Amino acid sequence: MNTTTVLRLQGITKRFGSLVANDAISLDLQAGEVLALLGENGAGKSTLMSILFGHYVADEGGIEVFGAPLPPGNPKAALAAGVGMVHQHFTLADNLSVLDNVMMGTEPLWHPVSRRAAARTRLLEVARRFGLPVQPDAQIGSLSVGERQRVEILKALYRGARILILDEPTAVLTPQESEALLATLAQMVAQGLSVIFISHKLGEVLRVSHRIAVLRGGKLVAQARTADTTQAQLALWMVGHAVDAPQRRPAGSVGDAVCVLDHVSTASDKDGGRDHSAGLREVSLTLRAGEITAIAGVSGNGQVALAELLSGTRRATAGTAQLMGRALPPSPARLVQRGVARIPEDRHAVGVVGDLPVWENAVSERLRSPVFSRWSWIVRRATARLHARRIEKAFDVRGAGLMAPARSLSGGNMQKLILGRALLAPEQPEAARGDDSRKHPHRAPRLIVAHQPTWGLDIGAVAYVQQQLIAARDAGAAVLLISDDLDEVLALGDRVAVMHDGHLGEARPAAAWTREAIGLAMAGATAPQAKEVAP
Repeated sequence: MNTTTVLRLQGITKRFGSLVANDAISLDLQAGEVLALLGENGAGKSTLMSILFGHYVADEGGIEVFGAPLPPGNPKAALAAGVGMVHQHFTLADNLSVLDNVMMGTEPLWHPVSRRAAARTRLLEVARRFGLPVQPDAQIGSLSVGERQRVEILKALYRGARILILDEPTAVLTPQESEALLATLAQMVAQGLSVIFISHKLGEVLRVSHRIAVLRGGKLVAQARTADTTQAQLALWMVGHAVDAPQRRPAGSVGDAVCVLDHVSTASDKDGGRDHSAGLREVSLTLRAGEITAIAGVSGNGQVALAELLSGTRRATAGTAQLMGRALPPSPARLVQRGVARIPEDRHAVGVVGDLPVWENAVSERLRSPVFSRWSWIVRRATARLHARRIEKAFDVRGAGLMAPARSLSGGNMQKLILGRALLAPEQPEAARGDDSRKHPHRAPRLIVAHQPTWGLDIGAVAYVQQQLIAARDAGAAVLLISDDLDEVLALGDRVAVMHDGHLGEARPAAAWTREAIGLAMAGATAPQAKEVAP
């Protein structure tokens, strides 16, 4: 790293109505430097990067790239200036080749002949220079997640990026793929590339960055050399107070089987390839009361099908599935009545109805119960709002209030709302009691299906969500945790199983696994023998 400034943000301020998303932020980036950008959800990181990349226009302040002013609100100008961005969610066409994806948008539509030969030569040269091996003719749909990310990085470098923004780059990678990416990052930086590294994984941040900048509430609250700080200090800067990570402790008395899957298969939404809705293939699994069973795996290997099966939105095509000794009904409403709580993967699209107020979302999954309605269609609004207020208080949901639309909540507060809806049993009023209430038990959940419950959350929100899952386990619930985050799997899981290509391996005690064994199993390789654990 040298002292040449390649990027300068000066006094960047951005307002959305009364909300100040960025408040007079000034930052510099040096040549060959990795600058980690940290902050809670809603701290202003995405807004700041969107201004840099031309998606938003700042209300105040300006940006210089390699000493020249960057025209505001112009992504093409950012690309031309050498700024590239690799988003957490890839933007690749699965049915096209690597070369086609890299070339997309680099040639004018009126050009009579595609310069594929020259593009192939350039792609291979960029790949060789930065240590990113690639097969230009491979179809994107046939690649692993780590290989797809490699293509995304090559897209930016092919276009001449000298400043690279990486947004949560290891969120969906196996441990081996993460190691390979971080090694590649070091090689790219050694060749003069400058990087803004956005991540919630503080261990990774301390390993790869040279300097760290922390945003909180839209303001730049701290900058430090990486060598001069610690994880505890970073967490304190991010959330404004000390964060206590959940302490791993073994499950107490493990109870009876709550849910049993026996050689269950489901249909896929598509045939073949690596589809995000891949089906289950003869999956067997037992979930017991008072235990967290964690499923590790790279996204797209059947986790969605498993979560949907246990939430009632996908049917089994073979095998048997039982809930508390009875057939698992393919009905979300009936599963809620029978004590199944779900924390869906996509909180925005599936977890809440964004345009409805917070209080309606708080009771939406139990709205037809006699607690919250008469004859299943007249809503008991006062009771529903009282329950929503209980969730707001018990789960520390912060926002504009119960009447505000759910989409106005930050990611962390939206997840707290979903947690409260899933975990907090309503208090049944006298008016709703009677014979009909026996059909709608309102106790704490018996089975919790938590699919990526901390995806994209900041360190404070992650700790809170994880503590709630442990508390639910200790209260006697069976918890199924499906997560791409290996640290989370090992921190929370009492038993751990790995899913790959629709198949689910044996659920073993967490202490029997090594990170290397899980990583290999996630990649589809034969894992080494697990460690022996005393019964």
